[in-house]
Amino acid sequence: MKPAPGMATPLAAAACLAAAGLLAGCGSGASARPTVTVTVTAPASSAPASSPATPAGGCTTAALQVSLGPGSVAAGSTYYPIEFTNTSRSACTLYGYPGVSFVTASGSQVGAPATEDPVFPRQLITLAPGGTAHADLQIASALNYSSAACSPVAVQTLKIYPPGQTSALLTSVAATACANSSVQLLAVQTVQSGSGP
Repeated sequence: MKPAPGMATPLAAAACLAAAGLLAGCGSGASARPTVTVTVTAPASSAPASSPATPAGGCTTAALQVSLGPGSVAAGSTYYPIEFTNTSRSACTLYGYPGVSFVTASGSQVGAPATEDPVFPRQLITLAPGGTAHADLQIASALNYSSAACSPVAVQTLKIYPPGQTSALLTSVAATACANSSVQLLAVQTVQSGSGP
């Protein structure tokens, strides 16, 4: 006769009783429960797809040349495309935001570094040899702030870290920075394909 759904067969019931006897600790009267430890190992690349770590084949600082495209003025700010050109013989990739700050002639940082302006989503940009990508930079006018709040300093140089890199490139710019780092003059967008507008 076939057991009703949900009922154990005689063999399964006997196996369960035997296992219960073993777990009971040979008549100790206390029902012991086994401890189970589960270890979950994350996959090798656990970074979310929307913000991966520096991709393999990322453009190194040594493989790039940086320059500023023509500036345009609007609403108390000047906007420049920071242009990255692949000077190597191999294709490489850029992903995310460059690091940007004003520096003195001796290389000392002046004021706060650029904040990230999330106008566009990050995307992986592949640069063929000789190819160019850009990230738009906003430089707010120091004249938007009082001299006491800004502590204005004339600067001639931008220090630019390509995305994912720890060594920088320098490019010329004529601007007035604020030595007071609580005043935010710089904002940069993520790298986009092609040269700037």
